[in-house]
Amino acid sequence: MLLKTSPVRGAVLTTALLLAVAGCSQAQQNPSAPKAEAKPGAGAAASRPAVLQGIEKHGFEVIGEFDAPGGLRGFAGQVGGQPAAAYVTADGKNVMVGTLFNEKGEDVGAGPLDKLVAKPMSDRIWARLDGSAWVRDGRADAPRVVYTFSDANCPYCHRFWEAARPWVDSGKVQLRHVMVGVIREDSPAKAAAILGAPNPSAVFLQNEHDFGKGGIKPAANISPELANKLDANQVLMMELGFQGTPGILFRDEHGVVQRVSGMPQGEDMGKVMGPR
Repeated sequence: MLLKTSPVRGAVLTTALLLAVAGCSQAQQNPSAPKAEAKPGAGAAASRPAVLQGIEKHGFEVIGEFDAPGGLRGFAGQVGGQPAAAYVTADGKNVMVGTLFNEKGEDVGAGPLDKLVAKPMSDRIWARLDGSAWVRDGRADAPRVVYTFSDANCPYCHRFWEAARPWVDSGKVQLRHVMVGVIREDSPAKAAAILGAPNPSAVFLQNEHDFGKGGIKPAANISPELANKLDANQVLMMELGFQGTPGILFRDEHGVVQRVSGMPQGEDMGKVMGPR
């Protein structure tokens, strides 16, 4: 199965939330206008166009305003946890959500979305992952951290663990396995056996080394505390857009969180783990 990295900031809502199509032709004019500059906090100004209320009803959350070409006003926001740009026409009566390109083929809203939305959103996601119930795999002082939602019975999680050994064993990457129990009936009990152990990392590694033999024995009982942690991990996994395991998250060179669903294929492994 071919899997691709999916950035937090990307081409968002190319067709959805497209309002007042008459404004589209206006938005494509003046391609030689300068690249947009961010105006932090301007979205809350008193002159905020009333037309934005229409897209807010469709789930668009306005975060800030930025300069846009051709007499347009640019607004950075998010929809469904994804950054998105909205452009209001000069008369303030029409708005469209999508990507606006200049004559060089550049997305004029990319920079403002990174600054106003993607980076702050990435910081919040990273903080939530840090506060989840995870197991460390690798050196604590490794320069690169990669989170992955893992199930003790997941063969693709195991394949990712095996493929990651060169980076982890060399001390370049620390994997943080956010444990969930979704694959088999005994998956929650195995996750509880790992998280509830005196040395969770050792038990996790034992499960990986013995994976071909069935892995570790599941816990006889799951305490309410561990059950709550597993539930919270699964909710977080779903909220971050993953339907299964492994669900992998890492920061790119700009500090923006990137995602890969499933076992990374081809070049994706290098993007996730960094240089060998």
